[in-house]
Parts: sequence; C-alpha cells; structure tokens
Amino acid sequence: MVETLESPAPPVAREGVVSPLRRFLGWCVHAYTASGLAIAAVILALLVQGGPDAFRWSFLLMILATLVDATDGTFARAVRIKEAVPSFDGRRLDDITDFLTYTSLPLMLIWRAGIVPAGYEAWLIAPLLASAYGFCQVDIKTHDGYFLGFPSLWNVVALYLYALPIEPWPALVILLVLAFLTFVPVKHLYPSQPGRLNRFATITGAVWGVVVVWLVWVLPTSSSPEFTDGTRTLTYVSLTYPAFYMATSWYLTLRGWLSPRAESAPRR
Repeated sequence: MVETLESPAPPVAREGVVSPLRRFLGWCVHAYTASGLAIAAVILALLVQGGPDAFRWSFLLMILATLVDATDGTFARAVRIKEAVPSFDGRRLDDITDFLTYTSLPLMLIWRAGIVPAGYEAWLIAPLLASAYGFCQVDIKTHDGYFLGFPSLWNVVALYLYALPIEPWPALVILLVLAFLTFVPVKHLYPSQPGRLNRFATITGAVWGVVVVWLVWVLPTSSSPEFTDGTRTLTYVSLTYPAFYMATSWYLTLRGWLSPRAESAPRR
C-alpha cells in the first residue's frame, strides 16, 4: 500500500488574538481621542485668564476639539477598536471629553464673559444639569438616525451669544429654553448617521464650519471689544446653518407627531 503525503493544513489564526501593530494603532486612536482633554485643559487656562483675546482662542480650540470628536470615530472603526483594545472603553473617554468641551467649558465662558445678568450666574447650572441628563440617556441616539432632544451644543450657543452680542436677560432666557428642550423628544439631525438629510447636513455643516472659523478669527481682541457691522453680518450669515438644522429637526418631528404612521427617518 502506497502512503500518500498530504500537504499540511494552513495555520489557522487563533480567535481573539490581536497583532501588536493593531493594538498599537488602537491605542493611538484612544490617544487621539484623549487629545481633546489636553485641548480642554488649555481652554480652562484661557478662561481663568479671561479677556476677549482669551475668549477668541478658547472658541478656536473648541472648534479644534469638535474636529477631533468628529473624526475619532472614523479611525476607531477603521482599526475595529473594540477588538484591538477590548479592555479600554473609548466611548466613555469620548463622553468625558465631550462633556468638557461641549458643555462645561462653554458654560464657563458664558459666565466669564458676563453674558448672563450679574447675580444670576447660578442659573447656568440648569443647562449643565440638562446636558448631564442628555449624556446619560441610553436612547439619546435613536435607531432611525436621529439625536433625541436638544444636543449639548453649548459651544455653538456660547459663540453666538458672545458674537452677536445678545443682551444678558434675553441670553439667559435662550439658555433656559434650550436647557428645557433637552427633555423634549424632538428628533434632531445626526450628521454622522446615514440618510439623505444627514448627508446634506454634513456637507453644509462643513461649509458652515469654515465660516465659523473665519468668524472666530475676526472677533475683537481688545480689552474693550467693539463688534463691527462686518462681524455682525458674518455672524448672521453663519446663523443660516443652525437655523436650517433646528427648523428641519422640528419639521420632521412635528410631521411624525401629527402622522405617527409616516416614516420620519432621514434614510431616503
């Protein structure tokens, strides 16, 4: 009997084994997310310093932090971060960073810039707590591609209250109304999710971001800031995107409330 020689079977990769390179890339992504904390620390130092120039740089750094937040998810998906570094919760790190750069520090800027009436600064606790509620909601991101309730975009709110500028009492009312809207189940557009409207919001949002950088760059830096007509005009022009975002979100929500059976998802 002739014994046949069989070629050895190819080695099978063991499940759960992650290559050192992929693990390294995973930690690089986490470090990239954590850079938002370093940005937050610089913003805090600037706000303690105070003054128009410090506020302008704070807004610019908030924009940089937003850019990091908008891109770290793409990198995380590229390396399949939960498989690369299973022992580390990057989502929790992201939430901690976001709460600082989207909520706590913008509200501190509002206080330091004297945007709300003197003696009523304690009311800033309302949007702070509302934002904490939103961050802790497990269903804040809906299955059909929306963000439920007013998103914690207090950095954007702070910028417009500062740049217009708005008088202290109307500014306080705006802050309290937006804090209340955190608890209202309005479906806001979620640009990073699939869907025609979300894609449109992403594209127009990128253009708006460029305009906002320009706006922040031309903000006054003197000890007694004077907002020129050009600055106000640029501010009003840039408001078209937030107006579109809010109006579209409310339209889709009201349509869903009035016609419960109608599909309200932006996946079209």
